[in-house]
Amino acid sequence: MPDNIAYVLVHSPLVGPFTWRPVYQEMTGRGIKAITPALTDSSISENPFWLQHAESVARDLRELSLAYGLVLVGHSGAGPILPAIRQFLNHSVEAYVFVDAGIPIDGFSRLDLMKSEDPEWARQLEEELLNGQHYPTWTADDLRDIIPDEDLRQKLASEIKPRSMEFFSEPIPVFDEWPEAPCVYIKFSSAYDKVSERVKEAGWPIYELKAGHFHMLVNASMVADLLIEAIDERGIVP
Repeated sequence: MPDNIAYVLVHSPLVGPFTWRPVYQEMTGRGIKAITPALTDSSISENPFWLQHAESVARDLRELSLAYGLVLVGHSGAGPILPAIRQFLNHSVEAYVFVDAGIPIDGFSRLDLMKSEDPEWARQLEEELLNGQHYPTWTADDLRDIIPDEDLRQKLASEIKPRSMEFFSEPIPVFDEWPEAPCVYIKFSSAYDKVSERVKEAGWPIYELKAGHFHMLVNASMVADLLIEAIDERGIVP
């Protein structure tokens, strides 16, 4: 693969950058450039969450040479903000990879996307959020079945960020030219069955594994292999 490709591994805003840490270590151990930016936001900021997150990725990439072409990789809730992130970058973006993730629709909120994917569950979540509850409230024990390793599970759980209705209801923009680069989908779990149907209709290549939603914490080597294979098969050269 080209040595001037950098994989930008973006975590969901509901968790933290540790989500991608084992894959990052796997890729860098193979001599592949990988970056795990941290999505940051402040409750006192007047900017929407998606904007704060896009700007935080851009800040983390500021020192990266412009000679690198980027592969933006979004897991789960990071999927809908990949186009927004792209708008704040000076680097060229060579491809987008969605990993068990939502697919952006211009002006849709996260809740809107959830309603298009799983209406019944989304309505239940909306009711809870309207009553002042936050999501997610997973504990390490809740994740035991999909992340068997206790240490990895505890580290992921320590970064969970329960969010309010304000987060889930904000509309997220998608710029007119998107996607201006190839898109690839990697599906782990049945929760994204409807999303994968949209992906197939769009003609994007899709790679499917029967795995848990956080499979990058279960088999980092396999997920790294898939990411590299997906880009190599597209023949992407910056």
